[in-house]
This record gives sequence, structure tokens and C-alpha cells, in this order.
Amino acid sequence: MGDTGDTTDMGPPARRRGRPPRAESADTRDRILTAARGEFSERGYEKTSVRGIAKAAGVDSALVHHYFGTKEQVFEAAVAVAFAPALDAPNAIADGPLEGAGERMTRFVFGIWENPTTRTPLLAIVRSAVNNDTAAAVFRRLIAAQLLRRVAAQVELPDPELRAELAAAQLVGAALMRYVIKLEPLASADLEQIIARVAPVVQHHLTDR
Repeated sequence: MGDTGDTTDMGPPARRRGRPPRAESADTRDRILTAARGEFSERGYEKTSVRGIAKAAGVDSALVHHYFGTKEQVFEAAVAVAFAPALDAPNAIADGPLEGAGERMTRFVFGIWENPTTRTPLLAIVRSAVNNDTAAAVFRRLIAAQLLRRVAAQVELPDPELRAELAAAQLVGAALMRYVIKLEPLASADLEQIIARVAPVVQHHLTDR
């Protein structure tokens, strides 16, 4: 008998290796990034492998290389996603009078750390950056290109790059002590009290002559 064209009993198609159909690309890429943040958080940069990321994402290793390249490039992409909410910090400076820029920027940055949705992936990336030179270089490159240069562009005083870096150092240092190292009493101090003490220092770096 000839082929009737009935395919109802053929079952689902076998899972393909390598590149997915175009419609699946965005979902696959996001799944890999989510898995990468989890692996970097749990194992750190040095002990994380592309194969481990692929396994956690449920894809073939070739797909990780296809979308991102090397482990360093996967980490950089994961950093970019985790750090994305902080990239609006320069807008906080411009969104109001210059004399209030320090408080606006401080409030914005701590707001990101206080929100569990944005804090969790950021913690994973920062921990890797603190413990590995390659990861730190990636993190430093992203911060310099995506954040500090934009903050410096808002500063109309001598040494804008240095001022931006000092302001960022104040905020990052306080955040690390509170959320990563969890040093008391800073870790459990009232947020408004912290902002009240940190904001004037940030303001000084940004606007004082």
C-alpha cells in the first residue's frame, strides 16, 4: 500500500543539536544566560565551564559557543544583563537640580540593591568579579564603557572621569559591605540613614570644586 500521508503516530521530532530554529533563538539565548548566572554564582568564574552552562540550560555546548563564544564572552553577556538596571544611574543625575544629584544617584543605586529581583543576579556577578582577575577585567570594562563615562559626561568640572569613579567607588564600596560582606551594623541599618550619610559624599565628588 502507498503512503497515505498520515503522520499522527510518528510522535514528536527528535531533539536537534546545534542551532535552533529562528523562533526559538531568543528563548534559548535567555535560557543560556539564566543558566550562566546560576553557574557563575554557585561555582565562581574559575570553576564554571561552558559545558556546565550548557547542561544547566538543557542545550548542546555548541549553542553556547554559537551565541556567545568563549566563557569570558558568556560572562560578559551575563554581566551586561545583570548590570542593565544600573545603567540608568546617569539619568538620575540629569533628572533634577545639580545640587540634588548625589542623593538621586545614591537612592537609585541602593534601590537596585534593595530589590531582590535585581540584587540576586548582580550579587552573582560581583562575587565572581571579586574572586577572579579575568571576571574583574570584564566587569571593569563594562562599568567603564557603559556607566562611568556616561556619569562623567554629566559632570561639568575638572577631572570628570576621576569624579565619576570616586562617586562610584563610594556607592559600590557601601553596597559590597552591606549586601555581600554583610558587615554589621551597616548590613541591618535603616536604608534612609545610609542614604543620608552616603549621598553628601557622592555629591561632593560630583559637584564640589
